[in-house]
Amino acid sequence: MLPCVASSPLVDHHCHGVLRDDVDRDGFESMLTEASSVSPLGTSLFDSSLGLAVRRWCAPLLDLPVLVSADEYLVRRRSLGAAEVNRVFLAASGISTFLVDGGLSPERLVGPSAFTGSSELPVLRLEWLAEQVVAEGAGGFPARVRAALDSSSAVAAKSIAAYRVGLALDPERPSDASVVAAVDRWLSSGSDRCADEVVSRFLVWEALERGLPVQFHVGYGDADLSLRDCDPLLLTDLLRATAPLGVPVMLLHNYPFHRHAGYLAQVFPHVFVDLGLATHGVAHQASRVLAEALEIVPFGKFLFSSDAYGLGELYYLGAFFFRRALSDFLTDGLRSRAFGMADAERVSDLIGWQNAHRAYRLD
Repeated sequence: MLPCVASSPLVDHHCHGVLRDDVDRDGFESMLTEASSVSPLGTSLFDSSLGLAVRRWCAPLLDLPVLVSADEYLVRRRSLGAAEVNRVFLAASGISTFLVDGGLSPERLVGPSAFTGSSELPVLRLEWLAEQVVAEGAGGFPARVRAALDSSSAVAAKSIAAYRVGLALDPERPSDASVVAAVDRWLSSGSDRCADEVVSRFLVWEALERGLPVQFHVGYGDADLSLRDCDPLLLTDLLRATAPLGVPVMLLHNYPFHRHAGYLAQVFPHVFVDLGLATHGVAHQASRVLAEALEIVPFGKFLFSSDAYGLGELYYLGAFFFRRALSDFLTDGLRSRAFGMADAERVSDLIGWQNAHRAYRLD
């Protein structure tokens, strides 16, 4: 691995917390991938690229042989306890800063910085915010959202419109009257989930107008979303409409639409992209997928994220495979004399941490 990549102090610009408590085998396997549970029609989820990566690369960090059996791995993991396992893998990840979306299962998770000396900064989940303030009714909903955003200490906001309404969002900024009418419909439905296109669009505009970078889940996710509605190209009109604000829009994960995302990052000045959880999801194939993602994207518009959730292993593997894939990409360019070592070192720093510092104004 190139030294400049190996030593880069990564900023994980999108992740979640780690589990406070141990989990059984089914619980562990269900967190390895986006599957909600182990299928009775299949085999173990250890029979996946990511499952093999745990046995190959994580086992030695728990003082186990390479490719130890899944059962032995989990016995050792439970004997150490959740706190020690979290400490081992988070420390080994080499991540210096975590931007944490705490809006998913906060009762089960604790922030990753609790186990390292790294810094941790909050990302505000917009739909979660809407679900908190809607309890007071439709009247005044827009004002309550604005007040909550104004008082937030978050460095960014996140939209999960992909899960709730899809990414084909109308580009027009909705009026307060249309937002109140949408919230009325939401409350009349009896649902506690924010799943209205007008409300999702309102939340995004309000965050961007306050200078908050907005992260969008894009592409690969669990069974709650319809992948056909998660192509980032569906955001084109909204990206065009929000470009004059000059506030970053971050497209997360993107697989299998990572080439589409790269195009958007090239043509829109405020768009940034990553591979997110796809990096460790494809595991040993990460070098090929990262090279595809970097085909046309400007190197100043690509970031690292793990989207790790629950398992400390996912932070470690996300960083490990990202470093290895980026090193392979740069080494190939050096070998073909596409650029020199100074260029490789600059690209490594841009992608590893500088782009995140600039986009989120972390300095």
